[in-house]
Amino acid sequence: MSAASKRSTIYFDPDLHAALRLKSAQSDRSLSDLVNDAVRAALAEDQEDLTAFEERVAEPTITYEALLNDLKKHGKL
Repeated sequence: MSAASKRSTIYFDPDLHAALRLKSAQSDRSLSDLVNDAVRAALAEDQEDLTAFEERVAEPTITYEALLNDLKKHGKL
């Protein structure tokens, strides 16, 4: 852990905590490393989603009802 690391208390579901402890022991990595990597991955995925939304903002939209009607019209429902 680097000197710039911040400390925080996180409460895990007991089963999730047990799984993390096992993964930590098997991978020879700390719980902090595992959690930091998981949070980084989740944030990166959010950023990818936001980028995809921005790229598709000009695309036409269709209502759910119109989609269902179109699927039915083409024999897919």
